[in-house]
Amino acid sequence: MYLQTQLRQRAARGKPVRVGLIGAGKFGSMFLSQAPATVGLEVAAIADLDPGGARNACATVGWDDHRISQVRFTDEAAALMRADDIDVVVEATGNPAAGIEHARAAAAHGKHMIMVNVEADVLAGALLAEEARSAGLVYSMAYGDQPALTCELVEWARSCGFDVAAAGKGTKYLPGYHASTPDTVWDHYGLTAEAAAGAGMNSQMFNSFLDGTKSAIEMAAIANATGLTPPPDGLTFPPCGMDDLAHVLRPRAQGGQLHHKGQVEVVSSLERDGRPVARDLRWGVYVVMEAPNDYAAGCFRQYGMNTDASGRYCAMYKPFHLIGLELNISILSAALLGQPTGQTQAFSGDVAAIAKRDLEEGEILDGEGGFTVYGKLLPASTSLESGALPLGLAHNVKLNGPVEAGTLIRWADVGVDESAAAVKVRRAMEQRFKPAA
Repeated sequence: MYLQTQLRQRAARGKPVRVGLIGAGKFGSMFLSQAPATVGLEVAAIADLDPGGARNACATVGWDDHRISQVRFTDEAAALMRADDIDVVVEATGNPAAGIEHARAAAAHGKHMIMVNVEADVLAGALLAEEARSAGLVYSMAYGDQPALTCELVEWARSCGFDVAAAGKGTKYLPGYHASTPDTVWDHYGLTAEAAAGAGMNSQMFNSFLDGTKSAIEMAAIANATGLTPPPDGLTFPPCGMDDLAHVLRPRAQGGQLHHKGQVEVVSSLERDGRPVARDLRWGVYVVMEAPNDYAAGCFRQYGMNTDASGRYCAMYKPFHLIGLELNISILSAALLGQPTGQTQAFSGDVAAIAKRDLEEGEILDGEGGFTVYGKLLPASTSLESGALPLGLAHNVKLNGPVEAGTLIRWADVGVDESAAAVKVRRAMEQRFKPAA
């Protein structure tokens, strides 16, 4: 009850935790729905490209007119950063370049940053986190999103003395999904375009969940925060349910499917022929750990853990995540404890842009979840050595020549504006945190 105790004390003193939200989309709206139910937490300002839409979002999640009237709505995130009455900024835009700009501004103006924008974190998070730490501030992953929840499981396992064999999440995956576009995505979700639009679901964003891009981004974030490493040629998405995690996600030398011990991986809720996996982990996160001794392995058995046949590997998992409904944990941890709920420490995983189809010279790449590219997880050293274009910069850039489907797109294949702020920060991050080959 440490967060609740401190929060009640702040509320009693008339000093609530004050939040500024950037981006009132689905994630932001989920957070906003919880604010009225959290005594001691207040939303002071909301920045969105459409302030009127942000105001409507507040009404949609149940805010009354009085609460809405107490919030400043703006289309200028810079104004939110400068405000003296904000303790924590939540960055929920999903735009990598904007996320980098906002994180640096938050550090410059003495604000803790909760980076919901995993795309920005994977593009340059090691540098952004270092800048915040140097300013005595918290830069944190967002609780409720799968990377922070996975990091929590890894932290728990290691703090208990277990060696982590693998960690990650579940998703719905088939190899053909890599070619999915915003025009085909709803067929895979069993929705019509009209029903999805009515629910406020963005086709490009949801397509990034399906085509493998979001999985690559989230596993890169986990790798960069925990020291776990990517498989050498990208995620393999093995079909696996909750009961088989310890069996499947152990090293190949021990009969499993991991390339090596200590890696990130995503498990699929579908068999390769499309049949559903029994007791799938589509919405959840997991950690597979190894007993350090025979006594601990015996305890796994005695207390009903789901072990592999040897009894030495077992899995702990959380079958669901509540996304923005859980975000308060990160906000309060930053404001009250001065601690992140997961934070980028290094540059060990990267997400490279891969052509979804044969692309022609002069085509404009449209980034995450679009029609032209999907993201592939690579070791950062491999990404740098191959000159791979980071997915976070594969938006609104023109191809210099044709690229075949399934092929890695490189910096040299596109016309990148090296003077752009996001490009310069990315280059600086690469130099500062360049991994060993």
